[in-house]
Amino acid sequence: MSYLTLAITLIFVVIPLVLSKTLKLGLEKDTLIATVRSIIQLLAVGYVLQFVFDAEQLIYIFLMVLLMIAAATQNARKKGASIKGITWKLIVTFVFVEVLTQGILLGLGITPATAQYIIPISGMVVGNSMVLSILFLNRFTSEMTTHQDQTELILTLGGTPKQAIRTQLLNSIKASTIPTIESQKTIGLVQLPGMMSGQIIAGADPVQAVMFQLLILFLLLTTAVVTSIMLGYLSYPTLFNERMQFLSDHLEEDDED
Repeated sequence: MSYLTLAITLIFVVIPLVLSKTLKLGLEKDTLIATVRSIIQLLAVGYVLQFVFDAEQLIYIFLMVLLMIAAATQNARKKGASIKGITWKLIVTFVFVEVLTQGILLGLGITPATAQYIIPISGMVVGNSMVLSILFLNRFTSEMTTHQDQTELILTLGGTPKQAIRTQLLNSIKASTIPTIESQKTIGLVQLPGMMSGQIIAGADPVQAVMFQLLILFLLLTTAVVTSIMLGYLSYPTLFNERMQFLSDHLEEDDED
C-alpha cells in the first residue's frame, strides 16, 4: 500500500465526520483527534519496529516491551486510582503475564526468539492484559461500593477480609473475563480475526494463518484469566487495615502512587 492509497482511505474518516455533523452528534473533534493520533503513532511505531527488526538486538526488544508495559500501566491506573498502590500492582501483573506467556512460547519452541515474533505477540498480550485490567477495576470498585454494607456485616460477624470480599471479587473476575471467552465462541463464524485476515491478505496460507490465530486466541485466554485473578488478589488486601476493618474511604480517594 502506498501513501497515496492510504490517503484515499481517509474517506472512511470523512463519512463518520459528515454523519456526526449532519446529526449534530458532536463527535467531530474526538474523531479528528483519534485519526491524527492513530496516524502519527502507528507510522512512528512502524519505523521504530523496522529499525528494531533490522538491528535484531535483545536490548531493543526489551526496551520495546518495557515501553508497552509502561504505557499500559499509565492507561489502566486511571481506572483503579481509588485502590492504594494500584500502579505497582499493575506493573507486577503485566510483567508476570508477559514472562509467563513468552516463557512458554520461547521455552517450548512454539515461536522463534526473534523481534519479529516477540514484539507483536507481547503487544497483543500486554494490550489485552491492559483492557482486562480496566474491565476488572471498573467492576471491582463498583461491586465493593455497592456491597459495602454486606462486606462490613461479614467482618462484624467474625469473617476474614477474604471471606467478606469473596463474592465481589469472584463476580468481578468473571465479569472481566466473559468478553474474551464469549468472543472466542463465535470466532470464525461472526468475524475473521484481524491478525488472521492480515496474514491472508499478505498472501499467507489460510490454514497456517488459522493455526497462528488459534495460538493467539489461546494465549489471550490465559492472559485474561491470569490478569483478572492476579490483579484481584493483589488489590483486595489494601482495602482492609491490620485490624481487618474495611477502609471504604480507599474507594473514594485518588491513588497518589
